[in-house]
Amino acid sequence: MSPVWLVARREIRTRVRTRAFIAGTVATILIMGGYAALMMFIGHQAGTTKVGVTAQAAAVGAPLQAAGTAFGKSFEISTVEEAAGERQVRDGDLEALITGTPDAPRLVVKRSPDSELRGALDAVVQQQALNAELTRAGLDLAGVRAATESAHVSVTSLETEDPHLGERLGLAIAAGVVLYMFLIIGGQMVAQGVVEEKSSRVVELLLSTIKPTQLLAGKVIGIGLTNLLQLVIIAAAGLVASGAGGVLTLPSAALAGTLGWGLAWFLLGFFTYATVLAAASSLVSRQEDLQNVISPVIMVLVVPFVIGVSMLPSSPDSTLAAVLSLVPGFSPTLMPMRIALGVAAPWEIALSVVLSLAAIAVLLRLGGRIYSNAVLHTGARVKLRDALRAA
Repeated sequence: MSPVWLVARREIRTRVRTRAFIAGTVATILIMGGYAALMMFIGHQAGTTKVGVTAQAAAVGAPLQAAGTAFGKSFEISTVEEAAGERQVRDGDLEALITGTPDAPRLVVKRSPDSELRGALDAVVQQQALNAELTRAGLDLAGVRAATESAHVSVTSLETEDPHLGERLGLAIAAGVVLYMFLIIGGQMVAQGVVEEKSSRVVELLLSTIKPTQLLAGKVIGIGLTNLLQLVIIAAAGLVASGAGGVLTLPSAALAGTLGWGLAWFLLGFFTYATVLAAASSLVSRQEDLQNVISPVIMVLVVPFVIGVSMLPSSPDSTLAAVLSLVPGFSPTLMPMRIALGVAAPWEIALSVVLSLAAIAVLLRLGGRIYSNAVLHTGARVKLRDALRAA
C-alpha cells in the first residue's frame, strides 16, 4: 500500500493547493446559498398576492385575508384610488383591484383572475349574502355562525404525520443533487488525469517504479479524498447557514446521520464510478476522444438521479425506488435520499452497503486489468475486448 498512498498524497497535495480547488469550493458555497435564497424569495412571492381595494370596498379586505388561508394564499391588501389602482394592475404592481360595494364587489384584473383570489372573494360574497338572508329571516347571526364553525369532520389518522417531512424532503433533494454533482466532477477529474498522464507519457515514468493497479488505486483514492474534503466543507457551510437561518429544525442526530451517510455513500459511489471511468479513459490517448468512452458511464449515473428527484418527493415509499436503491451504481444517489426521508430500513441500508462493496471489489479487479493492459498503449483507441484479454 505504500506506493498507493504515495500517489494518493501527491494527488491531494497537487489539487488542494490549486486556486481552482479554493475558488471552486467558495463559488459552490456562494452559488448554493444564492440559489437557496432565490428559492425562498420566489416561494414567498408566489405565496403572496398583492390586492388593492377602493375606499368603498375596504370592508372586503379583512374577510378576504381570513378566507385566503383556506385557499393556501396570503393576500397583501392596500387601499388605493380606483384610477390609480387600475393603472397599477395594468403595470403589474397589483395583481387585482376590488371596487364596488362590499355587497357587490367587482374584481379588476389585467387578463384572467387568479383562481385562489376569485375563490376567496366568492366565499366572502357568499357569506355576506347568507348573513343578509339570515338577518332578513330574523335568525341570530352569532348563533348560526357558532353552530356552523363547531361542525367539523372527525378525522382518524392511521399513521402519525412527520412534522419534519418538508425539511427531510429538502435534505433528500439537496443530498441527491450534491452527490450527483460531485460524483460526476470527481469521476471526470480521474478520467482527465489518466488521459493527461497517458498522452504526456508521464505514466511510463510512473510505471517504471510502481504497478499499474497501484497507480490506479492511488489516483482514485487521492482524488476521492480531495473531493470528500470539498464536499465536507460545502455541506458544513450549508448546515451552519441553514441552522442559523432557522430553516432546519431537525434533531441534531437526524442531521448528523444524514450527513454521515451522505459522505459514506459519496465514497462508495466515487470508488465505483471513478474506477470504471479510469479504466474507460485508459483506452484513449487524446482528450478529444475522452467523452466518447466516459459518456455511457455518466449516463448510468444520470438515471438514478432523475429517478430520485422525480419520484421520491411525491412517493417516498415507492417500491421501484426501494429496489433500485439496492442496486450497485444506483445506491450512491438513491439510498442517501431515502435515508434523508427516513424511509430506508436498516436492513436495506446494510444490504446496499454490502452489495456496493462487492461491486467495488469486482470493478477494481476488472478495471485494474483494463487499465494495466491499455494505459501504455498510445495512438489509436484500444478496444475493450483487446484490453480485457491482453496478457
